[in-house]
Amino acid sequence: MGVGERKGSVLEDLIERAGGCAVIDGGFATQLEKHGASISDPLWSALCLIKDPHLIKRVHMEYLEAGADVLITSSYQATLPGFLSKGLSMEEAESLLEKSVKLAIEARDKFWDSFKDVPGHSYNRALVAASIGSYGAYLADGSEYSGCYGPDTNLEKLKDFHRHRLQILVNAGADLLAFETIPNKLEAQACVELLQEENIEIPSWICFSSVDGENAPSGESFQDCLDILNKSNKVNAIGINCAPPHFIESLIGKFKGLTSKAIVVYPNSGEVWDGRAKRWLPSKCFGDDKFELFAARWRDAGAQLIGGCCRTTPSTVRAISNALRGLTETSLDSYQL
Repeated sequence: MGVGERKGSVLEDLIERAGGCAVIDGGFATQLEKHGASISDPLWSALCLIKDPHLIKRVHMEYLEAGADVLITSSYQATLPGFLSKGLSMEEAESLLEKSVKLAIEARDKFWDSFKDVPGHSYNRALVAASIGSYGAYLADGSEYSGCYGPDTNLEKLKDFHRHRLQILVNAGADLLAFETIPNKLEAQACVELLQEENIEIPSWICFSSVDGENAPSGESFQDCLDILNKSNKVNAIGINCAPPHFIESLIGKFKGLTSKAIVVYPNSGEVWDGRAKRWLPSKCFGDDKFELFAARWRDAGAQLIGGCCRTTPSTVRAISNALRGLTETSLDSYQL
């Protein structure tokens, strides 16, 4: 499939129902911690799949209430090797990956059942996007923000790492796949080849991170990275996640010139994560008021899916939803569960 062609999908249907720009949910670990979850672990928020699954469902509901059209599952850091390292069996590890999708589906269905017959509500039936974090996210050494996986990491190793997790998430009933914080061309190619080899029929997006606002974290140009994705009819959207919000508008413009696929952006709050020290570094943040202002600008620049990543909250997503739908706080609050 060339740059000018795109496959119809439930994702495109959602974008159309949302008026041309759909709302993605926001930061997950931030909200889990707010509710008392402890995630100081290599598994990060995926630890809650073992210890606090009820909190995962609660966070999903909070984002739905805030106006999210897409729920991203709690599987970003959930990998089979990661679970096995905790002493779990392969069967238990597979079950936890399935649970990440089931919890999101259950929240979505409960929420939608409450509103689908309410006249005048502003919600769409949300899609569940199964999160597939980069290989660097599993390594938990910050390499998803450098793309430096070392000389022993090749295409086949990356495909082998992702393959079984992808199969489980698809079979669990996800509506689409979200490959997140991809830092280099090699892993982007691995994702594309996996989608083809496994003949995945549900839509997918592939999002890169960026540390300079110009290139992928590896230093490779986005033109080189996107050339691979443009040739795939299995990739429906391309974008940026977990990059500082002040990079987003220029990156949308760059991507618009490189692809005709839908563009998806969900930046972090602007705080900087030290992947080695495992802490957030002080920096000037993008508040909810700025997200509300800039969400409309990002949409007008060409983004068709907009949300938040690390350190954003349901109030951030509500601000984005308000901006994209032209709603006031009062009109959304009137439909709170």
